[in-house]
Amino acid sequence: MSMTIPTDATAPVLVVGAGPVGVTAAAELVRHGVPVVLVEAEPEPKTDWRASTFHPPTLELLGELGIVDRMIAEGLVVPRFQHRDRDAGLVAEFDFGLLRDETAYPYRLQLNQQHLVRMLVERLRSAESTPLARLVFGARVLGVRETGDGVAVTVRTDDGETELHGSHLIGADGANSTVRQTLGIGFEGHTYPERFLIVSTSTDLREMIPGLADVNYVADPREWLFLLHTRESWRAVYPVPVDQPREVALDPATLQAQLQKIAPRADGYPIVDRQIYNVHQRVASTFRLGNVVIVGDAAHINSPVGGVGLNSGIHDAMDVVRRIVRIRAGADADAELTAFATVRRRVALDYVQADTHRNTERLKETDPARRQANQDELRAIVADPDRHRSWVRRASLLESVRRFGIARAPEPTDTSEPAGAA
Repeated sequence: MSMTIPTDATAPVLVVGAGPVGVTAAAELVRHGVPVVLVEAEPEPKTDWRASTFHPPTLELLGELGIVDRMIAEGLVVPRFQHRDRDAGLVAEFDFGLLRDETAYPYRLQLNQQHLVRMLVERLRSAESTPLARLVFGARVLGVRETGDGVAVTVRTDDGETELHGSHLIGADGANSTVRQTLGIGFEGHTYPERFLIVSTSTDLREMIPGLADVNYVADPREWLFLLHTRESWRAVYPVPVDQPREVALDPATLQAQLQKIAPRADGYPIVDRQIYNVHQRVASTFRLGNVVIVGDAAHINSPVGGVGLNSGIHDAMDVVRRIVRIRAGADADAELTAFATVRRRVALDYVQADTHRNTERLKETDPARRQANQDELRAIVADPDRHRSWVRRASLLESVRRFGIARAPEPTDTSEPAGAA
């Protein structure tokens, strides 16, 4: 699939994967009047709590979909985040408010990703009454191939095997992407030896830890922490020892012991959710073969420390969708898709991978001199307004978006939402 082939401008675009990145791609296609077939292996929209941070440039993009006001109403606006040390306490507090002259959203929005999925699936289901959207849940991809005028995907459903046809295919089917593997695209990088665990509690940790922000990175050579607040709960993310069995790590007694180490609570912590998973730093060798592209976790996966993986995936999706819109309007197909693949892979390497790995290594630094140097550097950055602003520009991905851009496409002549849409 090394060559771009002529495409039928009336054919749908196939999107594989109905997580937050896939449904964003599908909704943006519909907004531009491009028909879409959304294919998802699960029988229902995903309810994964894992990602929950939306950064300023992502909110700008989702604002064009007309979904941000609802997200803000359901989410938690967080302008400040802290770097802490388990022993020393607060080290430095960073303020996204320094970006107020550059964006309408100078904050992180904390909202569990399944809420965005729910909102956009509702919208897509409303569009199913038009020729623009078709949702195929419970369909597992078996193969991808080129056709004379586009791409074909073979899927298996409860009714058997069938083949779906489209002009392009957007693979948004996660870290174990069938689309990527079917195409034989490499996924270079490494896996952290320790797994990460997320445990969520309804207890307000601010009552337990005075001065705690809603988002906190806590360095500790023995067991670093990431503490994050959403409207549903407080989350603690921490590494699981390599030799600790999964069932032990997830045992209620183990979870209680971990939470008690964060802050003692006499009557224990109510636990509302728990997840354990492997963490990788990997980037696909290419984001595009012919008229097939991969986006989000299918193309790049990273440590969650920094909250940028979901955001970068949404940027991938919005960029490639708009390039497909431009192709349908007459732009050079090969140039557009090559630009997408080149730019988005560079951002994944130079920003997402570099920063999340550095963030993770900083939290678990064991050398006392380096730990002190890290603390001194963070304090110095916050004390200098220019460095402080540069830091939050990069941490929010605003720097990468302003530097490399997201493709623009002609705005739809009618941007009204379908009746009953979110």
